[in-house]
Amino acid sequence: MARPFWSGHLQISLVSFGIALIPATEANSEIRFHQIDRRSGERIRHQKVSSEDEEPVEKGDIVKGYEYSKGEYIQLEPSEIEQVRIESRHTIELEQFVSAEEIDPSFYEKPYFVLPENPAQAEAFAVVREALVETKRVGLGKIALGGRERLVAITAPNDPKLRGMMAYTLRFSAELRNAAEYFEDVKAHKIDRDQLSLARELIQKKSTKFEPDKFTDNYEAALRELIDAKLKHVAPPKQRDREPGGKVINLMDALRRSVGEQTRRKKPVVRADGKPAGDQAGKQGLRLMHSSSRGASKRRKSA
Repeated sequence: MARPFWSGHLQISLVSFGIALIPATEANSEIRFHQIDRRSGERIRHQKVSSEDEEPVEKGDIVKGYEYSKGEYIQLEPSEIEQVRIESRHTIELEQFVSAEEIDPSFYEKPYFVLPENPAQAEAFAVVREALVETKRVGLGKIALGGRERLVAITAPNDPKLRGMMAYTLRFSAELRNAAEYFEDVKAHKIDRDQLSLARELIQKKSTKFEPDKFTDNYEAALRELIDAKLKHVAPPKQRDREPGGKVINLMDALRRSVGEQTRRKKPVVRADGKPAGDQAGKQGLRLMHSSSRGASKRRKSA
């Protein structure tokens, strides 16, 4: 069980109670690499050295420095930085409440689980959580994390069976680039209604309930295959290239073929005797079939 990353108080006007934040994400499955000397096979070590004489500097001799002029620095000791006091270091004061739909996804950074700090805080915690659920609102405040102050959103989880709350660190608006500057060169086009109708139909056919467990990191899986092959001293697996699709003449043609392909995939798979196919046939029916491969199948049947 992960330990609290931050503990302090959640405050709404005169109501205040203790909470603990635990990171909601982990990177246990992430493959990590070290830098290795190709000649010796030994790991590369990095030393912190002075730019003046290239001599190594001990950790205890390193302080923060602010460059106020070219090559001129003001030194700040860790103890001096620690004495900088802002309320958000120990208290998240929810200053306003908004609808979740008002927060653009580009603002979101990292999620945290929010729990009552101890049983004595549970009553106030439960009341505020239920109020957020019933009003369908997100509370906004600020929190000091990692040496800087961040905007934070507090809300109830989407799953009503989960009795905790969620916190999401948000970017400040000044950190986001102006989208209008980047999109201004995207020219407006007259939309063909038939093309739009097919595009909407394609989206509808591919629409489903969000199931995050179905999405995995294929790049990491391929790296693991490569590493396993090297450990076993066998040839690394070959890259499986996507089969080329049939030639597409224009956008309308591509949309028609895509909609037709989605319709074919949704038809139930049956055997020659008309009975439903077994699991194996069903799995085969879910394969991604391209125009070229279907054509080859028809030619084999004709032969």
